[in-house]
Amino acid sequence: MPAPRTVLLTGAAGGLGTLMRGLLPGYGYDLRLLDLRPIEDEPDAVTADLCDPAALREAVRGVDAIVHLAGISLEAPFEKILKANIEGTYHLYEEARAEGVGRIVFASSNHAVGRTPRPRGADPLIPVDTPRRPDTFYGLSKSFGEDLAQLYWDRHGLETVSVRIGSCFPEPTSVRMLSLWLSPADGARLFHAALTAEHVGHTVVYGSSANTRLWWDLTSARALGYEPRDDSEPYAAKLIAEQGEPDPDDEAQAYLGGHFVTDPPIWPY
Repeated sequence: MPAPRTVLLTGAAGGLGTLMRGLLPGYGYDLRLLDLRPIEDEPDAVTADLCDPAALREAVRGVDAIVHLAGISLEAPFEKILKANIEGTYHLYEEARAEGVGRIVFASSNHAVGRTPRPRGADPLIPVDTPRRPDTFYGLSKSFGEDLAQLYWDRHGLETVSVRIGSCFPEPTSVRMLSLWLSPADGARLFHAALTAEHVGHTVVYGSSANTRLWWDLTSARALGYEPRDDSEPYAAKLIAEQGEPDPDDEAQAYLGGHFVTDPPIWPY
């Protein structure tokens, strides 16, 4: 499909949102920014709660597509996850449907399948159709988001690419992240491919760079036209020297979700 001109970027004040609002305009997008918090130096950004349908309707009106990054990105009590990630995502989809938006790129997460055993040795890469096994309420909310996207495609023809993001940071910060790292530049390449590929229906992809230590299969992402250019391997020697090789007897190292399985980081707000 032709590149959409105007894209609503939700969660624009967050870590990933900040990276993408700097990179996506390079692909020709006119971004409309939305977050629960005001965004410094962005006076035109929309400050709104995802559970405010009227504000969302205004934010969605006139955009060609949405990149949905907003919500809680760590573990939290279910009541908080329910409001921000489950109800909030529903409201966004409903207002997008009402305003005739054609496509959403949904920030899913590796934690939707976080209880999946990670590959070892000659094990095959984890396929995108592996059964969902969330490791937290956070991961559960991402499983819900993928199902919601499927429902809105089947019922309303609203297309979605659900991107199970690994870890998108300027550089990997742990040995585990060597397998799941998504460089910011590759993140922008993947979102651009997800916004412009033809006939995606509801497509689920894994979101990472072309890492030497990759754990999952990027075939469905590449089918969108995504061509990752980065690899975490240049950071490996330093991280392993500092942190050591993962202990195979550590339960947190046995699963894709890492320490989210055993001691998940808690949302501070």
